[in-house]
Amino acid sequence: MTMAEAKIKAAPAMDHALLSRLTGALGDKKTVEKLCSDFGSLYSEFLPDIFHSETGLELQVHYKGHESGLMNDVIADLGDNVVLADASLRNWSPGFVLGCNNSFVITLMENLLGALPETIEEPVHRPLSRIELDLSSMVFDKIANVLRSGVNAAGGFEPLIEKPHNAEDRVKVEDDHVDQFAVVIRMGIDLGPVSSEFYLVIPQKALLKTVVTVPKSKGQMSRNRKEWADQIAEQVRRSQVTLEARIRLQTLTLKTISRLAAGDVIPFSEKGDVTVDVSANGKEMYRCEFGRAGEKYTVRVKDNVSSEDEILRHLMG
Repeated sequence: MTMAEAKIKAAPAMDHALLSRLTGALGDKKTVEKLCSDFGSLYSEFLPDIFHSETGLELQVHYKGHESGLMNDVIADLGDNVVLADASLRNWSPGFVLGCNNSFVITLMENLLGALPETIEEPVHRPLSRIELDLSSMVFDKIANVLRSGVNAAGGFEPLIEKPHNAEDRVKVEDDHVDQFAVVIRMGIDLGPVSSEFYLVIPQKALLKTVVTVPKSKGQMSRNRKEWADQIAEQVRRSQVTLEARIRLQTLTLKTISRLAAGDVIPFSEKGDVTVDVSANGKEMYRCEFGRAGEKYTVRVKDNVSSEDEILRHLMG
């Protein structure tokens, strides 16, 4: 290689960690540990009182530690039994992530629906339902407001929180994405017999500029219990639920069924008014009458199979 070729050849890129450290986007271990611990103290002191004042529920919150790494890596390490929401807070961070173990949201829903303490058990690992995702947005609202009250963000702006999603539905980043260093702050949260966690995933660039302060009054972050109940009711009313209709057909022999082909007609079992069973999520709710309005087939509700409380409890579960 000639001297000219050597000069033309591009210099190797600077190490990502070194560049991040030089630009204030990666801190030393001692500084990061102290800041994460300060966040832990903030949540341990204030979040239980907020939940108790607004729901009447007793819960315990404690700091469990932190992990550092590239942002998308630490989010992936939380596993698939979590709900996540991207968030931002003007004058503090344009992008951080809130997370919560699904078991807390499921248990909270059971408590808010009046389940007896002795009937509540550790939930199975599963994605949250649509209505549970709506409830998680309210949980994240409380978590984000505690954060807002404790960081030195000028202007008093409210956090902006995107719609929560199950971890399995999180959008994958592009292969050429240059990730930033972040920390995940792990907080333990106990509600009755169920122990769970929630998480703050904060870019270190924002974390290292943060001074965590304790608000003067816990009441500043709290609303009354009626407002919480009204908010839950509004979330439920806006939730979309898919209904299914089932009509009993005429009984056929297995021989006849095996020979059915396109174009064959199977009559309803009833003559005259045809009864339709309407259900959602496998729960029968209404007995209806089959009919037609213009070009659309319809059903008309005749009887309730389940009470209003039973329907809501099933759909939220």
